[in-house]
This record gives sequence, structure tokens and C-alpha cells, in this order.
Amino acid sequence: MSKPSIAIICGGGPAPGINTVVSTVAKTFLKDGYRVIGVHGGYQGILSDDPQITDFDFAYADRIFSRGGSSLVMSRFKPKDSDFNTKFFTKFNVKLLVTIGGDDTASTANRLAKFLKKSELDVKNIHVPKTIDNDLPLPDRNPTFGFHSAKDEGVKIGNTIYEDAITSQNWFIMSAMGRSAGHLAFGIASACHFPMLIIPEMFNQTKVTLDKVVNLIISSMIKRKMEGIDYGVALVSEGVFHVIDEQELKDSGILFTYDAHGHPELGNVSKSNIFNVLVQEKLKKLGIQIKSRPVELGYELRCCRPIGYDLTLCTLLGTGVKKLFDEGVSGCIVTTNSKGDIKPMFLSEFENGDGVIPPRLVDTEAEIYKLSLHNLHFIDTKDLAKAKTVVTDPEPYEFNTILNWN
Repeated sequence: MSKPSIAIICGGGPAPGINTVVSTVAKTFLKDGYRVIGVHGGYQGILSDDPQITDFDFAYADRIFSRGGSSLVMSRFKPKDSDFNTKFFTKFNVKLLVTIGGDDTASTANRLAKFLKKSELDVKNIHVPKTIDNDLPLPDRNPTFGFHSAKDEGVKIGNTIYEDAITSQNWFIMSAMGRSAGHLAFGIASACHFPMLIIPEMFNQTKVTLDKVVNLIISSMIKRKMEGIDYGVALVSEGVFHVIDEQELKDSGILFTYDAHGHPELGNVSKSNIFNVLVQEKLKKLGIQIKSRPVELGYELRCCRPIGYDLTLCTLLGTGVKKLFDEGVSGCIVTTNSKGDIKPMFLSEFENGDGVIPPRLVDTEAEIYKLSLHNLHFIDTKDLAKAKTVVTDPEPYEFNTILNWN
């Protein structure tokens, strides 16, 4: 029989630190005599008749550990049960499948492990969770790997944009990734002292609409104009866009491409551009002259080099994979707590009653969130009289009224 091996695949989109996990796992298992095989193309690769692989040695693993991106080609392919087969696992005598990805990648690994067990193959599986969205419910609200590096890169860009706003005396409307939760936008906006931040969690008392988002941005613009400040940056989490009613998007006049089911393909449009156009249209109706420009914070963040925090976290998670494997643990997600202890978590601990992993949202009761709101600029009730020097009827732009927080 061939030398026992472990296989590593990456699913979903990239996050800073993937190569650090891959490198650490490879080095740790090579040290104990295992063959380490990186499979390109995620599940599509490992289940194909002709998988593209990288056979790791120490030199290659050592070369990639601090790089951004992923040395293993990633894929969002989600196999059906009928796609499962044992060819790769028997050919390479695989003892462990290490998956790096989100909850879909983890749940597919569990399904595949059950299939392999029925096929009388003993292949353990351990999943390393990654997302720059920071929306997985990990212990102690610990961050998902890649989040801090992506935030750091976003802050670098955000600070440059804010400097441009000051220099040119105009506004920028920015959008940041985060489909379900506003962690990334919140972290960037707070660090950069942006005067307006809009995340889905803010709409806990009212429905999200395009008009409300636009009014929040204009509220900040009016407030600053009252104070003689003619510049600023408003950062909107893309998650806000994803919870707006589909019919409202269709009725908005925005040009979308549509999928086979007639749904707008939101990934094909620039959210910052859309909000900037809508803000400019409303400003013209109000007779307010404020120049603004759109900036999209998206793919620039996913493949940057990991910062020290993520290099340490990903190294810990990579060595944690070996620890759990040696303990005979399988079908789990490797996690760490605030003390750096490695713990296995199982999908059943994450899932709700419907078998869905609910996203971890920004905690709107946390003091850091409440204090950050004080750093924003917007019209509140005490500003209404003075705001009439800028706009005839300022009440629609009162922050708490827009969000129904009164």
C-alpha cells in the first residue's frame, strides 16, 4: 500500500491566511512522515478523474506561508451525492481530508465522509473555517481568520480616501464586502473615523429601503455642512443592499443582469456607484451642491498578505488540525478560544432548528458599537432648526427617525 497521505482542498472565496493554514498543516504532517497533497479546484478537483495536485515538500510549504491568496486553486463547486466517488482516496491512501472554507464546504465534507465510511474507507475530515466577513459564530466571538488582515487593508485604503476627501473637499460613497453582517464595514469605518456608517444591523427597528440608506448619507452631509465641513466618507456594507426587497430594486431604474430565475444578479453591480447616483439625484432635487464619488472595497481585500495577527491565528489552527487528528477527532471544525486552546466544534453546535448556520451579526448592544455611533455625524432632533439653513425640510433626514429608533 502507498504511503499514508492527507489531502487539502479550499472552497469558496479567498481570505488572507489560507496559505498560512496550508503551509502549517503541510509542515506538521510532513514532519510525522505523511504525504501531503494539495488538490486544486476544491471538491470538483478531488472528485474528478484527473485531479490536479501539488505534492508538498518542506521547501514549497515554507515558501508560501506568508503569502496572500491561495496556492491551491479554489472552487465554489458543491457536489451532489451522485458526484461522490472513492477514486482519489483509495489511489493516494488518504487518511485525512482537510477542508478550508465556509459552512457549505464544511457540510459537504461531512456528507462526503459519510459516503466514504459507507464505502468502508476510514477517512477523517477536519474543517478550518475562513471568511473575511467574520460572521461565523466562533467561541468567545473570536474572529474568523483573514478578517483582521482584510480590515487592515481596508483601513489603509479608507485612510487614503479620507485624505483625498479632505484634500479635494468632497465626499466619497464607499461599499465594503459583508453579505450578511456588517463586521468589515464597521471595523473599517470606526478605524478611519468616517462620519457615516451603514450596516444591516442598524435596521433592527425598520425595513431597509434604498431611500432610507440615501437619507442616512444625506443626513451626514447636511450635519457636516452645518458645521462648515465640506468633505466626508460614508461607508455602506453590501449586506444592506442584499436585504432590500427585490421588487424595489427592479423598480429603482438600476440596470441589472438577471439569473435564470429572474432574480437580479447583485454581484454584477457596484453598490457604491448605485448609492452615489441615488445620493446625487436627491441632492439635486434638494438644491444642495455636494460633490461625491463612488469607491468599491471588494476584491482588493481578499488576497492581501496576512498581517501578524492572522499569521499567528492560522498557524495555531493549522497545528490544531494535527492535534485533533492525533486525538482521533473527525467531522469537526477546528477552533480556538481567547486563551489559544484548540477545541473541536461540530456543525450541530452551529446549526439552528432548520439545519442552517445563522450568521454572527455585529452586536448592537456592545459598548464598542454604541460608542462608535457617537463618532458619526448626523442630524438629530436638536439640529433640526439649524439644519434649515441647509435644507428646507430637514426632518426626513433625522437619524433616529430614519431608523425608527425614537
